[in-house]
Amino acid sequence: MELKKLPKIALGAWAWGNDGTFGGSLSADDLRPVFEAGMKAGLNLWDTAYAYGMGASERVLGDFIKGYPREDVILSDKFTPQCADPGAENAVSALYETSARLLGIDEMDIYWIHNPVGAPEWTRKLIPLAKTGKIGRIGLSNHNLAEIKEAEAILEAEGLKISAIQNHYSLLNRSSETSGILDYCKEKDITFFSYMVLEQGALSGKYDTGHPFPADSDRGAVYNPMLPQLDVIRYWEKEMK
Repeated sequence: MELKKLPKIALGAWAWGNDGTFGGSLSADDLRPVFEAGMKAGLNLWDTAYAYGMGASERVLGDFIKGYPREDVILSDKFTPQCADPGAENAVSALYETSARLLGIDEMDIYWIHNPVGAPEWTRKLIPLAKTGKIGRIGLSNHNLAEIKEAEAILEAEGLKISAIQNHYSLLNRSSETSGILDYCKEKDITFFSYMVLEQGALSGKYDTGHPFPADSDRGAVYNPMLPQLDVIRYWEKEMK
């Protein structure tokens, strides 16, 4: 399939149709204006997975894209090992077909192996699907550098390559930088996608030690202990202006 030019920003649909992911609930009617505003602004790369609500996110997104030419929308979807059907002849192909049906499409612009559980097995089972031409770019998400290199060797032996890496990366999580993944992506001309760059709002500028998350919230449990680090970041932001 023809590769589309990727925009600088992808919009994630983790919580779409998936009640309670970030402590709230948004209906399809709530989300449609978001999708339309994104498309109008040229943000046409949408990232989803069957694991996001067990198909709920894909179903919502699939309904939205019906009103747009397929060439105008870039779809990023994932094979999640934990959602694999153990009885399927090829669980990667089986989950791909389920996702494609929910989205109402025939081809994925990017298809990822979502995490490294059983990575070599799933990488090998991705190969027949990739050779059908139904995948524009092959991606790996949440893999470390050794796992990326292992998957790359498996794919290269079949004339395929990794085109994208998607990992958690922000001012509070620099592991993809310190581990050498960013340098490796630059060396190999692999596109790197950062997710949770604002750390669920912690880096939005709204929160600090004087303005913490609600103590009884999931975000409070994760991010309130990090607020002293945010105070340091705020200090240097002011100093550098």
